Amino acid sequence: MLELRDITKRFGDVLANDRVSLAVTPGTIHAIVGENGAGKSTAMRIAYGFYSADSGDVIVDGQPRRIASPHDAIALGIGMVHQHFMLVETMTVAENIVLGIEPGSPLALDLKGAEARVRALSEEFGLQIDPEARIETLSVGQQQRVELLKALYREARLLILDEPTAVLSPQAVEDLFRILRGMRAQGKTIVIITHKLSEVLAISDEVTVMRDGRVVGNRKTAETNAAELARLMVGREVLLRVEKPEAKPGGPVLRVRGLSLKDRLDGISFEVRGGEIVGIAGVEGNGQTELIETLAGLVDRKDVTGAIELGGEDVTALSARGRKERGIAHVPEDRQRRGLLLDFDLAENAILGVDERPPVAVGPGRVWLDREAIRRRAAKIIQAFDVRPPDATLPARALSGGNQQKLILGREIELPPKLLLVAQPTRGVDIGGIEFIHRRLVDLRDSGCAILLVSSELEEVTALSDRLLVMRQGRIVAEVDPARTSPGDIGLLMTGGEAAA
Repeated sequence: MLELRDITKRFGDVLANDRVSLAVTPGTIHAIVGENGAGKSTAMRIAYGFYSADSGDVIVDGQPRRIASPHDAIALGIGMVHQHFMLVETMTVAENIVLGIEPGSPLALDLKGAEARVRALSEEFGLQIDPEARIETLSVGQQQRVELLKALYREARLLILDEPTAVLSPQAVEDLFRILRGMRAQGKTIVIITHKLSEVLAISDEVTVMRDGRVVGNRKTAETNAAELARLMVGREVLLRVEKPEAKPGGPVLRVRGLSLKDRLDGISFEVRGGEIVGIAGVEGNGQTELIETLAGLVDRKDVTGAIELGGEDVTALSARGRKERGIAHVPEDRQRRGLLLDFDLAENAILGVDERPPVAVGPGRVWLDREAIRRRAAKIIQAFDVRPPDATLPARALSGGNQQKLILGREIELPPKLLLVAQPTRGVDIGGIEFIHRRLVDLRDSGCAILLVSSELEEVTALSDRLLVMRQGRIVAEVDPARTSPGDIGLLMTGGEAAA
């Protein structure tokens, strides 16, 4: 249905696509995989008319087409769901879906007719979305379904999904895959841009691998495996498991006693020792995020009861900055809202949290910033954590999600911390970046740091953790040894069952 032939695209001096050729068979799910910056999204944005190719051809239904804008792509039956959704939160589902193609006349919008059609499409494809609901009341997974409905409403025959699972819980991913399989059964053609190999193997019929702007392989999914795809993506053998020596924990660094947060956390108690990683497993929405943010000092302290001790000192009443000064570092779940100032450059982002400390802050009262010290700190983090492109003058929003994550991780580790609170460390990160981040976390543990880890990826949290706490409905309901407990048993504990004896 869709073919790209020798597509080349430059952005200034950057060669984003280098003679990219690929073909998508009608009625299939076709995955395009590669590391961050491999050129996957650029190629598909050219197919959608978001960018124009410098050279090469886009073929739709066997005919060369000039797709100068998304409007042209939509007219050809091509829809695209972007990684960051394009929805107006204060409007309803139906209002978002018809935006730009409003039914009726300029004087009489036929919103009821639109709602009826949206409801019919939702039922036909098993999307279960209320067309009258406001976007701001919907979960991330439900908002993604609205984006799918938007494309279906415009009669898309081919759907391009850019990193569709980057912000979804495991349960929402399963729901999405069920919907996509249903669409394929009804004759839709789907392209998924991703870097998650387990998902590629679970959902796709064919897979195209890109590296450094080029296509380096195409495989029938049934005839390949994760190791081969990883090798094609990165250009070398990739460790697909976490290798770590046995932990040698010391004394308690973090002690939590009877910690409660109004309506969210209920009487939580546990310890994290220096030199160990304690993981928290749970279905998203069961208090893991609130626990990390409470420990970091990011919630209203009037709503908190219980005690938080760091190295024997009660820090419950301290602000977020006070806790950071005592040695608590925080890698947040939402890197763009909590972790970075997107319009500030990398050097400025590299000093967040240490902007009142020497050598960054100098002079009487430490009110002046030492620009050379800032430059040195940024350069050290960029080099040590392989942030690409390695240009400290770039705004943070210019980096891919994986490189934004490495910048935040580097900044927090450079504090250096006594306790690292890390939430979703590899969400939206490619396979090479995941391997790098896992290795740095293990190295930090082995240096004596205490690490509290939250991840919605059960495989990740069990592989990294030395001890695993299971959370449900704002409480810790179990502690298990991840090396001796099966994922199935952990899943049962997460959802209210009991693990096998």
